[in-house]
Amino acid sequence: MKTITKHLVVLILTLSIGLVSAQEQKVPIKKSEPTKQAISDKQIEIDKLEASKKQVEQQERDALKEEIELINKRLYDKKITAEEAQDLKKNAAKKRAANIADRLAIIDNKIALLRRNSLQEISENEGYILRIGGSEGETNDSFVFLGKKSNDKPKKYDRRTTDNTVFAIGFNNAIIDGQNLDDSPYKLGGSGFVELGHTWKTRVFKNSNFLRVKYGFSFQWNKLNIKDNQFFVNNNGDISLETFPENVDKVKFRTTNLVFPVHFEFGPSKKIERDDYFRYTTHNQFKFGIGGYAGFNIGSLQKIKYEDANGNDIKDKLKGNYNTSDLVYGISGYVAFGGTALYVKYDLNPIFKNQAVEQRNISVGLRFDMD
Repeated sequence: MKTITKHLVVLILTLSIGLVSAQEQKVPIKKSEPTKQAISDKQIEIDKLEASKKQVEQQERDALKEEIELINKRLYDKKITAEEAQDLKKNAAKKRAANIADRLAIIDNKIALLRRNSLQEISENEGYILRIGGSEGETNDSFVFLGKKSNDKPKKYDRRTTDNTVFAIGFNNAIIDGQNLDDSPYKLGGSGFVELGHTWKTRVFKNSNFLRVKYGFSFQWNKLNIKDNQFFVNNNGDISLETFPENVDKVKFRTTNLVFPVHFEFGPSKKIERDDYFRYTTHNQFKFGIGGYAGFNIGSLQKIKYEDANGNDIKDKLKGNYNTSDLVYGISGYVAFGGTALYVKYDLNPIFKNQAVEQRNISVGLRFDMD
């Protein structure tokens, strides 16, 4: 029995040592070879990069041609001398030659990177653009980029038109024929206006920025907060204020207009001059504008909030049928410093048409779109 046990122990130890040895052995991992498709895709990408070298040279030649045309224009306008023009052309040629050399070097480095690595490894590290020296669409002395990019074009020499978003907010009320504003049936604090739109600003004179034309489109919301438990009622086209049968918390009347304003803007500006472009800026400058607007009324709404006899809170929204003027037009102006202006607008059209007593919206507030 002891002999059998001894042999079993020896056998178990032998098997255990074999298993441990097997676990400690390093199994070589076979490196996967690139597929034919991967090799083909990489070669296609390399061919594209090789072909892009000619595009780079053509882009820089075209950009140089545009720069020389701008220099010749300045020479023709007698803004620079012939000697200055010649120096500018030489500098432009040197810059473009340096750009070609740098961009071709970048392409060669990318090709070398592709040859050493797989296309997947490259794509994982080039999912962005790194640009040094400016943004797309602007001409710079030097630039570096990684990844895909659009063609860089020289900056426009003279940009006479700029655009901006307009936002205005403030107080609103109504001028009523034969009645002082102090006796208005509309609350001063609760009545307001909001305007949101887009504007373009164009310099009028070629060599001066003293006068600009500002134009665009805006949505205007004019709100009247009605006092003394009254609300608007349409009696066969006659719009009048009557007492509401319940005690109201709020009664508000709102018109929505789509208008197209035009302003003539005056004021000083700073001129920024560079070799290949110039700009006028009114940033942090005093300016004022005067003009007007015309458009259409696209909606009217009366909101009445009250508590009924059972103590339930009721909110009524009564749309349309208030005989409001279809055409909207008026005068407006602003005084500004920097990007903020004091803004005033006054409707020349009555709020309600064909009325015995006419009333017109007037608004005063802040406007943000001045730079």
